Amino acid sequence: MPNKPPMKKSIRVGVVGVGRGQGFARGAGPHLGMELVALCDTREERLEQLGKELKVATYTDYDKFLEHDLDAVILANYFHQHAPFAIKALQASKHVMSETSACLTLAEGVALIREVEKSGKIYMFAENCPYMRFNQEMRRVYESGRIGQFMYGEGEYVHPADADFWNRISPGVDHWRNWIPATYYCTHSLAPIMFITDTRPVKVNGFVMPYAKDDPVPERSVRRNDAASMIALRMDSGAIVKLLQVHLRGEGLWVRIHGSRGQMENLRCGDRNMVRLRREQYHEKRTEPVDQIYLPDFPEHHAEALKAGHGGGDFFMNLHFAEAIRKDEQPFLDVYRGVTMSIVGILAYRSALRDSNTLEVPDLRQESEREKYAADDWSPDPAKRHPDQPWPSILGDIKPAEKGLAYARKIWRSIGYTGD
Repeated sequence: MPNKPPMKKSIRVGVVGVGRGQGFARGAGPHLGMELVALCDTREERLEQLGKELKVATYTDYDKFLEHDLDAVILANYFHQHAPFAIKALQASKHVMSETSACLTLAEGVALIREVEKSGKIYMFAENCPYMRFNQEMRRVYESGRIGQFMYGEGEYVHPADADFWNRISPGVDHWRNWIPATYYCTHSLAPIMFITDTRPVKVNGFVMPYAKDDPVPERSVRRNDAASMIALRMDSGAIVKLLQVHLRGEGLWVRIHGSRGQMENLRCGDRNMVRLRREQYHEKRTEPVDQIYLPDFPEHHAEALKAGHGGGDFFMNLHFAEAIRKDEQPFLDVYRGVTMSIVGILAYRSALRDSNTLEVPDLRQESEREKYAADDWSPDPAKRHPDQPWPSILGDIKPAEKGLAYARKIWRSIGYTGD
């Protein structure tokens, strides 16, 4: 492993992406032993505005950004571009925290893992959902043994919105949100289950739901992907998991865990940070009520986390990234778990296109497994896909309708976007 220089007093951080990245940039402060020193984005106006506000250097060229005096890079750029940016940062001897997804293809996942191992640098997968207070509480309860052996779990990330919202955050026909397959955005539903139970998926079946003909949202956009997906998993413990995501009606972020001696979940209505814990306590001394509903605190840093975005998740991602760097120990959400979560979405779409047949989830911790997928560039990316590779929708090559394109362009112009 490469020799590591002694750690500086403060971890000097640069953030890529001034949209989603603002949360990381504002949170990377002295209270965590971090110092924000640089920002990078191609949107010059927004970049300069935030750079002046935060009094840091700004770059539109990623290579120049990496030449800045940085210890660590936080990637909050586009969903499908993380692996190449992460690999380049690792090669420049920077620690990396990467937003979801870790990789767009299995080949990228293999290359990313290899580069992390080669560099000896810290890599953290920036999945915020596990750090929400109800998921941290369910991890604590699970680790106490009170609900027994993990048997079945459900994770849901259902996030509908009107066409105006989607068009505003997806400017351009080829913006990733307009073509990413419905299974790919699965880490918000899978990560909490892996975090709570410390299990990993080994088998996957994918099911995809195209948009319904009476849905008024897609006809006002240029989307050529599908509405939602359901993914069935078998975990390495033998447990079964169901994941549901993304654009169904009925907003919700929900996790349910069944064990051999109890069950727990966060509430579906009211305060969704509240946890319901049910333990019938058959053939054992009753030590607590059968059914409990309560609002947990964060296990640490409660006041600070309450002020952070994404239910406190943003605070804990920065915290655990900084701690991992200082301790020189890979975090729980390391490159192996990050890539595993990400390739579940890829493999689930491959399964859906094969009549939802069961596929194995390779264990890319093993170099012998990586060799099988090192050249697997199967991708629906319009900019990269080969003629024999998949379209973004299970229905095939969906062309944006003129009506939808005209409506989308109207919204794009209102936010200053003038491209295609």
